[in-house]
Amino acid sequence: MSFSERGGAPPAELARYSFAARMLHWVIAGFVVCQIPLGLYMVARGEATNFDAETGSLYSLHKLLGFFVLWLILLRVLVRLRRGAPPPVATLTALERIVSHAVHVVLYMLLLVVPLLGWAGISAYPALDVFGLFDLPSILPADQALANRILGVHGLLAQTLGLLAAVHIAAALYHRFIRRDGVLRRMWPLR
Repeated sequence: MSFSERGGAPPAELARYSFAARMLHWVIAGFVVCQIPLGLYMVARGEATNFDAETGSLYSLHKLLGFFVLWLILLRVLVRLRRGAPPPVATLTALERIVSHAVHVVLYMLLLVVPLLGWAGISAYPALDVFGLFDLPSILPADQALANRILGVHGLLAQTLGLLAAVHIAAALYHRFIRRDGVLRRMWPLR
């Protein structure tokens, strides 16, 4: 009988992600939890108010946070490539390992692609100004029709990212409270 079947705690020697990986995971998760509702709200507000000053500030905040997310996820990928990941928890079935790996790959891809599309979209619009303080660098020439297409895909993929993140969170909570197999503990920021 395993410790999860007994309802006990996972073994203390359970391999964890590196401190850098854990901190980056939680910081990026915090940004994503803020960015998706902020993006949905600012778009709805922009359509309802004809883009007033407060809406402009929301867009500036979204652009700035998205730019941070892009660089943080690039750092996270570098940490993952350099340090790797601990081996899968022994209690995971083969299917759970496959699904877990696939979800992580898609999350990484979306965390890279969504901010890049946002940056490309605001470059093509062009709407690179952040709070009237500075402009983000442009990565595409101005083309509003292209910008609208890119930003449409950006929004759709951001919502997909949100749904996949919710599945990821649900799986982590399942492992913490139902299976009690230590999966969440491997990424928990505190000891």
